Amino acid sequence: MFLAKPRPEGVLGEPGGELGKVTLGGDPAGVYFGGERRWLPVYAPGGYQWCPQPGETALVLKAGTQGEVPCVVGTCQPQEKVAPGEVRISGGAGQIYLSKQGVELTGPLFINGERLEDLILRLVGQTAEGRDVSC
Repeated sequence: MFLAKPRPEGVLGEPGGELGKVTLGGDPAGVYFGGERRWLPVYAPGGYQWCPQPGETALVLKAGTQGEVPCVVGTCQPQEKVAPGEVRISGGAGQIYLSKQGVELTGPLFINGERLEDLILRLVGQTAEGRDVSC
């Protein structure tokens, strides 16, 4: 990987990555690091989608042979700690916490756009009426 190898002299006179404050949330994002840069693409692991929020500290990777392609690759983790091997995914009012004890869901739960509580009430009502129960 290019970042793991020493760069030839004169290729890039600044670091290959920097921390900055997000000024414009979303994707693309704006980040201030030695000056504000806008329209930075946001990258994440495959299958995962996120957008940084204004005020967060973001890591900006300067890709390309001359560092001409800056992009946001992550933000500082929240203060809530997880143990080794655990995962917490959070955003808005929802959270999924994969801990050593099991899976914990926080926030409203929707199945195919229907709140879980409403789905249960609907299915119980259909069962009581003797109708076919399908989600």
